[in-house]
Amino acid sequence: MPIPEDVTGDEVDQDVRQELQSLPKTLADDVARNLVMVARLIDEDPEGAYGYSRVALRLASRVAAVREAAGFAAYANQKYNEALAEFRAARRMTGGVELWPVMADCERGLGRPEKALDMAGAPEVHKLDKAGQVEMRLVAAGARRDMDQLDAAIVTLQSPELASNSVQPWTARLRYAYADALLAAGREAEAREWFAKAIEADRDGSTDASDRLAELDGVEFVDALDDDEDTSGEDTSGEDTAHEDAAPGDTAHEDAAHEDASEEDGDKD
Repeated sequence: MPIPEDVTGDEVDQDVRQELQSLPKTLADDVARNLVMVARLIDEDPEGAYGYSRVALRLASRVAAVREAAGFAAYANQKYNEALAEFRAARRMTGGVELWPVMADCERGLGRPEKALDMAGAPEVHKLDKAGQVEMRLVAAGARRDMDQLDAAIVTLQSPELASNSVQPWTARLRYAYADALLAAGREAEAREWFAKAIEADRDGSTDASDRLAELDGVEFVDALDDDEDTSGEDTSGEDTAHEDAAPGDTAHEDAAHEDASEEDGDKD
């Protein structure tokens, strides 16, 4: 697959670069460039990222970072069985537990929420850092919802991290998941409060909390371009083309975050 000339491979994390040192330099550079493309495309073009991950996998299947990147690319394309196999391979190579939450989320994707809950109670969870433990909590709550256990999902999300006023990388997603669970349980007033709190913490727009809050308020903004298309060729001078309709609705929400092909993540509803 073609790789832009500006991609050198030097963009990969230092830890990944160290892993690639076991390969001949030319091969290591080729693998690194493909990994950079995985990280660059995984959010906006998951299929493209998947293609580059397969190239990297063919070149260096014995490198843990490559297996991990292949796992995230498969995960982003909802190829959960393949993703789980790659994550397991990476974990065997490194002995780490960082991928435990996303592995549990793959079990959810495969229709096995009970297995995901078993993993949420496993000893490996205690070895996770704070971010990993929050991610595991999100996965467990999602599994509860998969099993139509809304009240249990709400209780699962209730934690010191949720109650904290400090904003951490996971805060927006945790508050959002809590608001979404409350809304699903019919607790609209509380859901509105927590969507608002999610907005406060969502500094990079990683959730659609503002849209969800607008829906609860019964507000829908219609793109003025739609009006332009409808009135094309007509004299519209003096007319107001801004519209605001009351149309409350419910939208599906996704947690996942795939920031880098060499980092762990995983969450879905």
